[in-house]
Amino acid sequence: MSLNKDSKIFVAGHHGMVGSAIVRQLEAQGYHNILTRSSAELDLTNQSAVNHFFHQESIDTVFLAAAKVGGIHANNSEPAPFIYENLMIEANVIHAAWKNGVKQLLFLGSSCIYPKLAPQPIKEGILLSGHLEPTNEPYAIAKIAGLKLCESYSRQYGVDYRSVMPTNLYGPQDNFHSDNSHVIPALIRRFYQAKRTNASNVTIWGTGTPMREFLYVDDMASACIHVMALDKSIYQQYTTPMQSHINIGTGRDCTIHDLAATLSCVTGFSGKIKFDASKPDGTPRKLLDVSRLAQLGWTASTSLEDGLHKTYQWFLENQHSFRQ
Repeated sequence: MSLNKDSKIFVAGHHGMVGSAIVRQLEAQGYHNILTRSSAELDLTNQSAVNHFFHQESIDTVFLAAAKVGGIHANNSEPAPFIYENLMIEANVIHAAWKNGVKQLLFLGSSCIYPKLAPQPIKEGILLSGHLEPTNEPYAIAKIAGLKLCESYSRQYGVDYRSVMPTNLYGPQDNFHSDNSHVIPALIRRFYQAKRTNASNVTIWGTGTPMREFLYVDDMASACIHVMALDKSIYQQYTTPMQSHINIGTGRDCTIHDLAATLSCVTGFSGKIKFDASKPDGTPRKLLDVSRLAQLGWTASTSLEDGLHKTYQWFLENQHSFRQ
């Protein structure tokens, strides 16, 4: 079975940056039978509610994009909900999908599943070979568990539950909250506010030396649909039953210093950029090896600068709706 235009597709987490991008890409590619539920309509951490939902709907395919996400500060200060909520969402959705006859599912993980000091670029096979980055270990553990749930159900029950590991994502619908956003939305908001108030400088956590890879979220969604549409026999040629995930990224990275310099230009901030070395840097470098995905026929098409311009424009058009 492979994805087809008539499939009834449930996108879990469609209000988030990742889920909304998947919905946009599905619609753009002609998939018309898309099912969504808000968190108010369906609490994915509630096992009974999730089971009832899947029992009521005849779902063919699931994109599991729902997750509790946040930056270094949020992961450091709230480790318990980051592991608990993500474990519950994954376990409930994957088990209910299998129990109710869903044959095809895509789980979206995160590149933080890999060891902190993994050889670069990071190949899929390096998983579970070393210590995780402490600042987001609870989240990473949950994402590893989701990946292994998919592998276990596929191995035991013959379903086609696949996993992809995207690199750092950004784009429309990102979280621009002042306390728990990731680096790109956090910097966009900070530069924007500094420009508005004529601030002379912006201070950024860390030394600026860590290197990060960034992928525009609509490119990520395109890659997810590409992976799901692959015939099962082709997908299995590039994976193994106990190492079934595929990296999604650009294959290119930059320093946080260079990212900040680019964003200052994109936002029009002309002040000084300072770095607070007393704050944590996180993982020194995190670049994914995307050769497997390239061999399967997909590469990213949006440059970092173009993606940042698109994201900043979306921010300007929607800033009135942000809570903090």
